Order: sequence, then structure tokens, then C-alpha cells
Amino acid sequence: MNLPDLIVDGRGLEPPEPMERVVAALDELQPGQRLRFLIHRQPYPLYDLLHRHHYPYETTEGADGHFEILISPP
Repeated sequence: MNLPDLIVDGRGLEPPEPMERVVAALDELQPGQRLRFLIHRQPYPLYDLLHRHHYPYETTEGADGHFEILISPP
């Protein structure tokens, strides 16, 4: 059974709130569930954290210039 994606919308929030929200949501991920993170700029510190903790992720840029990072459990 596939669980629905968790969604964290960090667009327009000031640092460090988007990072805090996405890190808290990572702790809530269930096996087979993904986290969809929306942000208005590339979250380079998040990429470092995801890499260190072996979370696979894909980044796509939306037509309006925001970024969507789809994160899976390690």
C-alpha cells in the first residue's frame, strides 16, 4: 500500500524555518512514503544533509521558478 506523500511548503518562509520544517517531516516518514518539499530557491544545505543520511532525492524546477524536492526514505 502506497502512503500519500507528505508535503512541506517552504516557499516564502525565512530561513531557518523551511529547513526546520523539512527535517521535522523527515522524522515522520513511513516506509514507502515520500516527502515533497516546495521551496523558492535551491536548498543546498538540505542536499548536504540528505546526502549524509542517505536519503535519495530528485529536484525539479517549476515553471514559476520554485523548486520541488522529492525525498524518499533511506
